[in-house]
Amino acid sequence: MISLVDGAGVRPQDEFAREVGEIFSKSGLLSKRAGFEWRPEQQEMAMEVAASLAANRHVVIEAGTGVGKSFAYLIPSILWAVRNKRKAIISTHTINLQEQLMHKDIPAVREILPVEFEAALMKGRQNYCCGTRLDRALRQKGNLFDTTRQAALERLHTWSHETKDGTLTDLPEQPDHEVWAEVCSERNICTPKRCGSNARCFYQKMRRQLQTANVIVVNHTLFFTMLDTDPDEEVRERGGYLFADDFVVFDEAHTLESVASRHIGFSVSQYGLRATLQRLYNPKAKRGLLQVLKEGDAMQAVTQLLPESEAFFEDVGRACRFGKGREFRVREPGLVDAQKLCDGLGQIIERVNTIARNCEDEITKAELADMVGRLRETRRAVMEFVEQGAGGHVYWVEQAGRRESLHNLHAAPIDLADCLRRLLFRPGGCTITTSATLSVGQQDLRYFRERVGADDVKAVQIGSPFDYQKQMQIHVVRKMPDPRESDYEAELQKWIAYFTDRSRGRAFVLFTSYVLMNRVAAAMRDGFEDRGWPLFVQGEGLSRDRMVREFKASGRAILFGTDSFWGGVDVPGDALSNVIITRLPFATPDHPLIQAKLEAIESAGGQPFSEYSLPEAILKFRQGVGRLIRSGSDRGVVVILDSRIVSKGYGKAFLRAVPACPVEYH
Repeated sequence: MISLVDGAGVRPQDEFAREVGEIFSKSGLLSKRAGFEWRPEQQEMAMEVAASLAANRHVVIEAGTGVGKSFAYLIPSILWAVRNKRKAIISTHTINLQEQLMHKDIPAVREILPVEFEAALMKGRQNYCCGTRLDRALRQKGNLFDTTRQAALERLHTWSHETKDGTLTDLPEQPDHEVWAEVCSERNICTPKRCGSNARCFYQKMRRQLQTANVIVVNHTLFFTMLDTDPDEEVRERGGYLFADDFVVFDEAHTLESVASRHIGFSVSQYGLRATLQRLYNPKAKRGLLQVLKEGDAMQAVTQLLPESEAFFEDVGRACRFGKGREFRVREPGLVDAQKLCDGLGQIIERVNTIARNCEDEITKAELADMVGRLRETRRAVMEFVEQGAGGHVYWVEQAGRRESLHNLHAAPIDLADCLRRLLFRPGGCTITTSATLSVGQQDLRYFRERVGADDVKAVQIGSPFDYQKQMQIHVVRKMPDPRESDYEAELQKWIAYFTDRSRGRAFVLFTSYVLMNRVAAAMRDGFEDRGWPLFVQGEGLSRDRMVREFKASGRAILFGTDSFWGGVDVPGDALSNVIITRLPFATPDHPLIQAKLEAIESAGGQPFSEYSLPEAILKFRQGVGRLIRSGSDRGVVVILDSRIVSKGYGKAFLRAVPACPVEYH
């Protein structure tokens, strides 16, 4: 627990921590809630959060599964936000946790706390329907869409009068991409001045809710999309991140680095550039914004540029030597000649800019300005990619599309620590980061803190209230063959069958390879179905959330999953009593960003395996093991089908990193 100072006086952070501690005590406000169970770990975490808020300082908290992290940060955050007229930004990685916060935890906190507050869920702008753009698209539909898409537009118009939040998730089915692009909110078009009076502009409706909200729930992706990566001095002095004088709580913080790496950098999508140009004018359909305006010369320029754009990306694809993965690292400038594309983009930008300046209709002017901004940013990114102008970055090309026939350009900083230190952990701000899995063995969370630039931030580790000695058992198969040996897959299937028989289904089987997972699934499906155990396999059409729902409902199912199922999936109760880990989750060094990180460690005189590969694998392993015990009444086994955990010196580090429990060897 946090110790309070004696003598001259009590510091404000200690006073607030003590007040919050009382709320979480055996007889506090929280105890009045039905089903309350006093957890000293939850009380300790809540007091740590309260002390950090009151002192306006950062903190990193690892809190084991079952602590009740959501309440531990929500209650002090909401109290502090309301009293000090600040906004609490709660950022999560998964949709599941966002929904839990908005529909379960925050309403429960509202019943507990004797204060009134408002909460809002914030999604990315392009998730929202803009009524102004929708009405305009309806008036211009003949010049924008064919008859099929016109019918889809009419259905969206009907839906816009029925929906409550006006977002993609409220649609009964996903809309046509080209139609949605003409009706969703856009930065330069959907503004308070232009759309404020339109009751069906759902983005502006959400923005009005944000102005009065005390707590705002976002996801990590949106947070980094909105975050100003070059804040001026005034913004830094205010201490805010997305709003003036806000503070942020990152739950599921173990994903921070990976999410930030995708958004602090730049990318160019072949499909995205094509879609932007075709919104201006699609020569095959003879529709688009320039068609509406009857701008023949500009339409001709777009007609000429579209094949030039496709040719550029085809040149990119031919210049890359893709191996087993879908990425190719570009190590030197000048992969291809981008001059024709950049010149063509420059001409289009100039033409459309001129049309926009002379346009009398304000909405059309804004539409054109938005197109110009997109094309200008694309041109800059293409030039920077080809010239490799950003120091300390890694550059790569990714194959995209169903047939991997499209190509995207990417660049990202190799070392995010300095960038995140400046953006998240700067003086004057308050960032609270928490997860059940931040440690790889150190008592000070050093590895995580160094990766995200929180080197000097206070670190706190809080254990789980669960009794793992009674609730969990680990089974290790010592003699699993190497995956390169001919009998590996047969042995893998044998042991999966053995342990799923023991648990009567009710199992997650976690893989590190899609190809292997699909082969094993094909070989074992009939045997599972003969026993009446449905088999759900990632990538066979169901979304992750749908798979988990149906897995729970079945009660005797088996789920085969890869990367995204190692974490962020919550199945408490009897439906899951067996987690089988087929391989220790070492990331293959095929991805250019991982390659570059390993090379940077080596060039600095470090050990890439022990300083990056092993810690990352341990974190992923802890996430996988953490799928099993989700409540105080859960019971089950974790099975490890990788002999390296006993044959390699580093194997003990994996077992030391998970909760102590009985281990049985086979």
